[in-house]
Amino acid sequence: MHVRSFQLSDCTPVTELLQIALSEDCYENTMEPFSRQLAWDSDLIMVAEENGEIVGALIGTIERNHGCYYRIAIHPDYRRKGIGKALISAMEQRFQSRKVSRIMVAGDEHNAAAMPFYEAMGYGASQILRSFQKLSILGQ
Repeated sequence: MHVRSFQLSDCTPVTELLQIALSEDCYENTMEPFSRQLAWDSDLIMVAEENGEIVGALIGTIERNHGCYYRIAIHPDYRRKGIGKALISAMEQRFQSRKVSRIMVAGDEHNAAAMPFYEAMGYGASQILRSFQKLSILGQ
């Protein structure tokens, strides 16, 4: 597995991955913020490849010097294989290189199922961004 920054040629495969990995409602709520983040700073979108296929993606953003994990998506056939951990690790490094003061997790209803994963990665309740509606990525 290889984790890297998003490239323009990844747009279709990442969109397809999001559609497969997320619920329909979550997918619909993710596409506009995904597009905004692409326009602002595509370096905060990480992808994981396995045998040339994109099997995971993590959309991050920086807001008021705080890094935020907005959405993680792993192809169902590749879950529980360390892809999510690799994506988080790569994004943590990206956030650290940008000298963010804190890393948060968007605490929307679509991330509820992923919260145990984030907690296992060391992100506790104090790092759940409950007022995520104010993120610029969401166009608020």
